[in-house]
Amino acid sequence: MSELHDQTLPGDGDFYQLTSLLSAEDQQILARVREFMETQVAPIINDYWVRAAFPFDLIPGIRDLNVAGLSYQGYGCAGKSALLDGFLSMEMARVDPSIATFFGVHSGLAMGSIYLCGSEDQKQRWLPPMARFETIGAFGLTEPDVGSGVAGGLATTARREGDTWVLNGQKKWIGNATFADITIIWARDEADGQVKGFIVEKGTPGFATEKLEDKIALRVVQNALITLTDCRVDDEHRLKNARTFRDTAAVLRMTRAGVAWQAVGCARGAYENALAYAKTRQQFGRPIGRFQLVQDLLVRMLGNITASACMVAQLSQMQDAGRMSDEHASLAKAFCTVRMRETVGYARELMGGNGILLEHNVGRFVADAEAIYSYEGTREINSLIVGRAITGFSAFV
Repeated sequence: MSELHDQTLPGDGDFYQLTSLLSAEDQQILARVREFMETQVAPIINDYWVRAAFPFDLIPGIRDLNVAGLSYQGYGCAGKSALLDGFLSMEMARVDPSIATFFGVHSGLAMGSIYLCGSEDQKQRWLPPMARFETIGAFGLTEPDVGSGVAGGLATTARREGDTWVLNGQKKWIGNATFADITIIWARDEADGQVKGFIVEKGTPGFATEKLEDKIALRVVQNALITLTDCRVDDEHRLKNARTFRDTAAVLRMTRAGVAWQAVGCARGAYENALAYAKTRQQFGRPIGRFQLVQDLLVRMLGNITASACMVAQLSQMQDAGRMSDEHASLAKAFCTVRMRETVGYARELMGGNGILLEHNVGRFVADAEAIYSYEGTREINSLIVGRAITGFSAFV
């Protein structure tokens, strides 16, 4: 299998050959992911998107890629770089953002919560089966009435009674939660007002999920409304190193970088489909790719993708060096999602009416971009995080 940066195909959105930053071994891992996404996911995903269903038959193939928790050291994980992990997120999203989101929730948010905030015993217990996809994870932070304001106080509460914690409240938009084996629930401790994390297993009394219907984006992702009614978990299920919202934020900082990579992948998928279309679609007796205005749209798209890809590549290298802060991840998430939204719009424009048909794929990227634009912090919230860093003034209400 050839190295990705040697392919130099005209339709490849890696115009500056950024995959050359990876070792030959890591490029082979990425190539396996690309092959799986293009041969196993691409042919079936539109059907699942229409039905808002999840392709569970794909999970064994994803497992066999051996990339869950890719950048974590030990516990059955590969211990690779954040840079490779970012490229992986992009590679998945360029074929389907829903599968990239499923993977990101499990590998990044759920596994990441245990990896960063769990005790050694908890890591040993949960991470190896999660790396093997024997245990699927979800991450419950957002609430029906609390989205961007979670740092200011969660409505979901945790009350300690001896060696047991009693959880009450609701979580909304929780990806994977309808079928996950475990869900990380973040709740406010009634005793000290601090945010703490809990591992809640499927089937725990008082834990109920309801699938969110009628989404227009990421329809393959199974989002749920979770209701916790006197849901009891023992203290062994409390994440031992999650003591305040700062610990929660450490997980979000790591995964927010991954969402920026997903935005690049979503934009790139739309561009590559639009470019292929421009080479074959005939108007006035010639391919539309021969017309100046069409080429202008393609170059605008490629410029957005290349600028965003360069940004996230540097971001991940800073993460590998231990130099990535909240504001660095937030700037990338805000910038890349804006450029993604613009790019998928250009792709849809290039394709005319065909741009809204799923058979040409671009319509799916246009819709899915709306979810990526909002989750893991809106543009406005991420802008305020960066603004606080560069001015020294907090403009949060």
